[in-house]
Amino acid sequence: MGFFDLFKKKRVEPAATPAVEAATEGAAMAEEQEVNSEAAATEVTAEVEEVIDIEQERRELEAGLERTKEGFFGKLKRAIAGRTTVDADVLDDLEEVLITSDVGVDTTVKIIQCIEERVARDKYMNTSELHAILRDEIAQLMEESHRSTKDFGIEVKEGLPYVMMVVGVNGAGKTTTIGKLAAQLTKAGRKVYIGAADTFRAAAIDQLAVWAERAGATMIRQDMGSDPASVAYDTLRSAVANGADVVLIDTAGRLHNKVGLMKELTKIRNVMSKVIPDAPHEVMLVLDGSTGQNAFEQAKQFTEATQVTSLTITKLDGTAKGGVVIGISDKFNIPVRYIGIGEGIDQLKMFDRHEFVRALFGEANR
Repeated sequence: MGFFDLFKKKRVEPAATPAVEAATEGAAMAEEQEVNSEAAATEVTAEVEEVIDIEQERRELEAGLERTKEGFFGKLKRAIAGRTTVDADVLDDLEEVLITSDVGVDTTVKIIQCIEERVARDKYMNTSELHAILRDEIAQLMEESHRSTKDFGIEVKEGLPYVMMVVGVNGAGKTTTIGKLAAQLTKAGRKVYIGAADTFRAAAIDQLAVWAERAGATMIRQDMGSDPASVAYDTLRSAVANGADVVLIDTAGRLHNKVGLMKELTKIRNVMSKVIPDAPHEVMLVLDGSTGQNAFEQAKQFTEATQVTSLTITKLDGTAKGGVVIGISDKFNIPVRYIGIGEGIDQLKMFDRHEFVRALFGEANR
């Protein structure tokens, strides 16, 4: 340090006044509060949108099951009109209501027995309590196959594609179901391949091609009359090579020869397993809900012909026979994966037994 440096004045930084410090701190807090407020607003908006979506789904389901609800409850109201307690006569009438609502004899007997046990145990039951018991028993009888709503309920895994073989009689809605399912999966960001293995009907292949285009899926096809197993094989080879997430295989729906059907479906399964060892991962049976008791017979035929692992029940919006959903799921112990409640591409719905029962019975009085 030089001699003259001793006389130089050191620059002194002005000390922050309490007012300045308070202002700075206040601005920082305001900014943090604004960020927190925006985050909270975003979270609230998301929650509100989710509630709106749930309510919209419920309204659509209620509308789709309106005819079933009117038919079932119209009969039920007439059966218990003027009654105050649940006695043998009410149970006889209830049994008739359930059977004529296409719930099925075996399932109806189960429901009646459960109610009889409750009446015997509680000694007294009024007709308003009957609704609550019916609701609970029906929900317990049905099976559903979804653990998650992600990927429209299908458990897609990384690596090899998830393979679903779709079976059912002609006219049940197989092709339409495949198209709607493909649309939901591509909407969820999944790469979907469709195999047109119903090679006996040119109309089926053409219809499937239209759906595949609408859904943004890739369809593999061969000439009419080709070997269905060959189509399935080519579809899986192409799907694996191109990194597909899901493969949907359409099949012929001829039931006039059960032995022939069994051989054909077995051949398709065996061929697919050569490409992907555990394929198909799922065999989904599509049933037309409007056929009532005929749907039971179709389920019986197909479950004898091949191993069915899930159900889709279609055309419930145009029928009062929605009780088949309850009876078929219970009788065959096969979970219901989807239900069709309209012609729209988004009217194939993931099945939720509690929402199904709520749509029929209304909110539970707990």
